[in-house]
Amino acid sequence: MSGCSELSLRELPMESWMSHLPCALWDTPLYHLAIPGSHNAVTYCLDMNDRSPVDPMQPDMLQKLDKYMKPLIRPFVYKWAITQEFTIKQQLDCGVRYCDLRIAHRPNDHSTDLYFYHGVYTTLTVETVLSEIKEWLDAHPKEVVLLSFSHFLGLNQELHIRLLTNIRNTFASKLCPKTEVLTLRNLWALGYQVIVSYEHSISSSHSDLWPHIPYWWANKCKAEALIEEFEARKQHGRPGGFFVTGINLTEDLKYICTHPTESLKDLVMSTYPALLGWVREQTPGPRAGSLNIIAGDFITESHFAPTVVTLNEKLLKWSS
Repeated sequence: MSGCSELSLRELPMESWMSHLPCALWDTPLYHLAIPGSHNAVTYCLDMNDRSPVDPMQPDMLQKLDKYMKPLIRPFVYKWAITQEFTIKQQLDCGVRYCDLRIAHRPNDHSTDLYFYHGVYTTLTVETVLSEIKEWLDAHPKEVVLLSFSHFLGLNQELHIRLLTNIRNTFASKLCPKTEVLTLRNLWALGYQVIVSYEHSISSSHSDLWPHIPYWWANKCKAEALIEEFEARKQHGRPGGFFVTGINLTEDLKYICTHPTESLKDLVMSTYPALLGWVREQTPGPRAGSLNIIAGDFITESHFAPTVVTLNEKLLKWSS
């Protein structure tokens, strides 16, 4: 299929949608495209072993309850901590090109292994997941991913250096330096496939670490309230570079206690029709109310990624 195809973007193969974009978009900066993202991308492998601690960022009350009433509390933790059910390669196959990666070192772990976390720690190490992403990129040479590293729970300077070494060894010449022009045409010509954003002051002194990508998080558990919050933010204009609009809902302890039989997935699935209805009305590009990366939970559901990718048709209408 030619790059200048008139095919509806909704019909593009999601595992290679970037390489199939019409050529009219090859010179559009990636921060002006609509890009599907995965919120808390590596929660499909949380450690279900009761010996795995709850992460220390959780409220004191939850940590105490977990300590003394673990058999009762743990099932609740898992039901609300899992935000993705599919592996990182499956998410990339589904069209995700931004991954929210929250890094941690387990307490009382004498190794230098790093993990991901959300409520509890993952069983897979960071090294393993980065290798899987690299394998996927090798098989999809014209796809570009944004990897957002953040939180760094329990990491000291030595572990930061170890993580950076792991990132560089894994992605090598695929890593895009922060001086580059971020268009598909340019990245393809140079063989760059990975943009690493690193939410730490260390990023300013490394040419291959992009600064933290702002994440609009509404902190709401109702779709209507989340949409209202984002509409208000849009009035103030979009950031200049990459930024994420997170359509992930946030449940508080009160919500969890009043919905004891529910899970985060139940909440997400019940609100996706309204949220994706709002997403369809959005426009990418440089204008004040435009969006860029749109991240969600359970991204394989409800045609989330094709809905986001299809927004790029609006850019074609402008340029024609």
